[in-house]
Order: sequence, then C-alpha cells, then structure tokens
Amino acid sequence: MLRPAGLWRLCRRPWAARVSAENPGRREITSGVSPRGSTSLRALNIFDRDLKRKQKNWAARQPEPTKFDYLKEEVSRITFVSFFFFFRAFPLALDLGCGRGYIAQYLNKETIGKLFQVDIAENALKNSLETEIPTVSVLADEEFLPFRENTFDLVVSSLSLHWVNDLPRALEQIHYILKPDGVFIGAMFGGDTLYELRCSLQLAETEREGGFSPHISPFTAVNDLGHLLGRAGFNTLTVDTDEIQVNYPGMFELMEDLQGMGESNCSWNRKALLHRDTMLAAAAVYREMYRNEDGSVPATYQIYYMIGWKYHESQARPAERGSATVSFGELGKINNLMPQGKKSQ
Repeated sequence: MLRPAGLWRLCRRPWAARVSAENPGRREITSGVSPRGSTSLRALNIFDRDLKRKQKNWAARQPEPTKFDYLKEEVSRITFVSFFFFFRAFPLALDLGCGRGYIAQYLNKETIGKLFQVDIAENALKNSLETEIPTVSVLADEEFLPFRENTFDLVVSSLSLHWVNDLPRALEQIHYILKPDGVFIGAMFGGDTLYELRCSLQLAETEREGGFSPHISPFTAVNDLGHLLGRAGFNTLTVDTDEIQVNYPGMFELMEDLQGMGESNCSWNRKALLHRDTMLAAAAVYREMYRNEDGSVPATYQIYYMIGWKYHESQARPAERGSATVSFGELGKINNLMPQGKKSQ
C-alpha cells in the first residue's frame, strides 16, 4: 500500500452526568472532556492526556492531514471487514477515539442507523471525513465516557485505546454503555510496535549519553488483552494480531509522520529533548541494523484486533462440563458413531 505522496510504502465528565443518545442531528458536546490532569483514582498515570489532546489537535490543523492518514485508513479498513460477519444492523453506534472519522467513511445506512463520533481533539471532529450516516460529534475523553448504561448496539475503536491510562476501566465503560447483545470491535497498537525505532534510540542514547530514557510509549501485551476483555464482562471473545510494515527513506521521515498522525510520545517520563549527536547516531544505527535492499528503512506496527459481546440470554453458550457424549479420542471414528440416517443426508 502506497503512502499518498508515493515515497513511503505500507508492506472527566462525572459518571452521574450522561449524554442522551436520543436527540437527532449533528451537534458537539464539549463538556464530556475530563478536567486537566484528572485520571481514575485507581489508574497508573502514565500518559499526559492534555498533551495528547494538543498533539492530536495540532495534527488535525495541518494543511494536508490526509498525507499522514495512510496507517489509520488501513487499520480502519481492516476493522470494517468485521462487520461483514454479523449479518445484522446496528441502530445506534459509537466510534470511540474516531479521529477524523476513518471508520465512518466505510459504513452505510443499511448497517448503521446513527453514529456518535467521540474524540478528545476538537479539531479532528471539525475536520471529520464525509459519511452518508447521520452523525453526532461528541468532544469527550475516552477515559470518561458521558453516556448512559445500555445505550449503544455497537462500539468501535480504532488506534485510540493505547493512549488510555486505565485500559481496564475504559473497557468496563464500553461494556457498560453497550446494550445486551451489543458488540465491541476494536483495534490498538501492540507491544512490538516501532521496535526498530525503540532499539535504535536506546543504543544511540546509551552510547552517547551513558543511559537512555523511554522514547516509545508502552503498549499492552496481547496475552493480557483477552483477560482484560473478560474481566470487563465481555464474552465470545476474539483477539487477533497483525503486523503492518511501512518503509521510509529514513528515521527522521518516520518521526515526522508519527507527529503528523498525532502519535508522538506523551508519557510523563519522556525526555523532552535529545541531543543532535544522539539523534544522528540513532538514525545511523537504524539504517545499519534494519536497512532494506533499496536503501529504505522499515517500521513495524503491531496491531491487536478484538471483538467482544455483552451477554444476552439469546446468545449461544458452551455446554455444561461433562455433558459431552463423544471424547476427542473417538473423533477419528465419528462416521461409525453417527446414526445411519444422518450419514446418508
């Protein structure tokens, strides 16, 4: 998949106050954003959410924001494929951390009745992509969702939840606002994302400055994701991983694109500046260790895709333990165990 320019390749709002989903039309609700510096009492305060809001707003204000949309477009397209397996319509849906509406552009009126688009950055909402579905824009923090219980039939989120301080609580909120038999479909960056950049910066900073600071934000491990979804109350879980590799002319072009995507590091323990010599050394290390045959350098984005359902009595459930009539060891003789009438059908 080619980047548009052809140079890069793709190989708090309090819980007591809720926003009703009954009012039609397109509008913006700005009071859903959490106060500056606020976070869940039980959360690890890893990310500066106010800085992340500024980063995303800056990215959305650029003259050509579509220049940096290639990765989010691709992940949203893959996430959209999940809809084909449900064979049902969703009267009310929520796009959590929608950005400029990357998922909405793939949806249609036959599938979605109305779509609520939620993001922390007002500029992203103002510059959202066109869609044929009736939409409502809500300026709110993913960590403090301003919706009532059992509101949405569908919640989707693409490349947003990796910046949340309290991921378990965020998943619990998503489950809370889903109707019974509602589904959550999400995609987020995984633990091996940008490992080439991480290693290059660490090696260069250690060699030039005698130690290193984290320059790539921490990510969730795939082993933990299924457990977190289950603990939040979801069932019939599906978790999958994929890798997308993008080739860049060099490390600095990669960092420019990350800034343009609004994906720069916002960890509280980040180092504000790197010395020029360290940056040049990191670029050299990157090229030496990971260079492609054509001279470009790869950047790997690991993506976790997840699907979880809110319980409803109509859903299929596993049989009780011990109720099986055939053991796994007898599966090879299944034809002999079946009644003769079923064999002939």
